[in-house]
Amino acid sequence: MVESSMGDNQNIVEGRIVIPGDVVVLKTNEDDGKKIRLGPGLRQESEEVIVCKCGIIRHKTDPETYWVDCHQKRYVPTKGEFVIGIVLQKAGDTFVVDIGGSVPASLSYLAFEGATKRNRPNVQIGDIVYGRLLVANKDMEPEMVCIDGGGKGDGLGVINRNRGGYMFKCSLGLVRKILSKECNLIKGLGQHIKFEVMAGMNGRIWVNAAKPEETIVLMNAISMSEYMTEEQITIMVQKLVNALSTF
Repeated sequence: MVESSMGDNQNIVEGRIVIPGDVVVLKTNEDDGKKIRLGPGLRQESEEVIVCKCGIIRHKTDPETYWVDCHQKRYVPTKGEFVIGIVLQKAGDTFVVDIGGSVPASLSYLAFEGATKRNRPNVQIGDIVYGRLLVANKDMEPEMVCIDGGGKGDGLGVINRNRGGYMFKCSLGLVRKILSKECNLIKGLGQHIKFEVMAGMNGRIWVNAAKPEETIVLMNAISMSEYMTEEQITIMVQKLVNALSTF
């Protein structure tokens, strides 16, 4: 995700359908100096924003961000995004982690909360880890860490050990949908079921509930919500809750 100094952004219309090669011309306002972040599907060349994916332009504030929302399953690593990976192997002092990109990511044993040379984290091949990408560009392999800027884990790290749960794959658009403030799916389910959920921007979601049938319901509800409206999601949640009460 890159930042641009742009003033007049009236040519970017939220909800506009775009295809690769479309150009959104922006006029630079040096007095304004407003920062606009360009997310996946958009790139800046001089004073123009070029579309590089088919989809719909989306927008959010704080920070001011635009991106192209599309039905895509192939993940392109982006710096700062939170992802869910699978540990493939150990190579020296680093772990090789599959994050769904074209190449695996590296994860240092020191990139965990409280980790030192003597106090190494207990990470095994096959573990599911939740972290963020510290380095991600086309010329280097992605680098993953399981700590925030202050060195705290804050929910990051190995997530399946002693907790169970289930991880499944989905489109990148579905992840962004359930994480948006407008989506009431997670909030609606949380009013009736106690569960944990972690969503990676690489199209992987991990869910865990007290009962196996609840975990299955959560997975199915999230998967089915991709093309539903908010009204349809509300109705679906109520039907699933009623069905669970019969078990």
